[in-house]
Amino acid sequence: MIATIVYDNRFNANEWFGIIGLCIGLFFMIKLPSRFPRKIAILFFLCGLTFGTLADHYIGTTPKSLYDTGNTSDFDLTDVPSLLMYGPFSYLFFYIYDFIKIKTNFIPIYILFWSLASSLFEWLGGVAGLFHYNNGYWIGISFMIYLLVHSIWIIFYHIIYQHEKTLKV
Repeated sequence: MIATIVYDNRFNANEWFGIIGLCIGLFFMIKLPSRFPRKIAILFFLCGLTFGTLADHYIGTTPKSLYDTGNTSDFDLTDVPSLLMYGPFSYLFFYIYDFIKIKTNFIPIYILFWSLASSLFEWLGGVAGLFHYNNGYWIGISFMIYLLVHSIWIIFYHIIYQHEKTLKV
């Protein structure tokens, strides 16, 4: 049995980082003009929530336990805002991609930009005490994961876009 690591037991910067990140993301989602049908917008929101939750629980739990989120190595209620903030982040990824109509040649640059932005955001979360790396994990690994995830999201966008045309969602 692996012991729970407690990083702190106060409501402080790491919780505020998740709450403020979520609020800023939701603000942009609400204030930006609608671009997608509601079902597609929800799908794009859930895309980030799902990928973020899977990553946090797959590489952040035993037996790997490469990083911890929040106050302890266990999942608790204070981790919820930090997981939910992935939803608006992914929605904005799809929104901007659709808005600026990225040409095929520039898709790698778009993916690189968002992977760097994601890594920077994660680094800021680490400074706030949201992320605690273990067992040789470092932000460079996250950057590579972001490259993969954002590439999958672009493919997903094009699949959804093709189905939306044929299904009139």
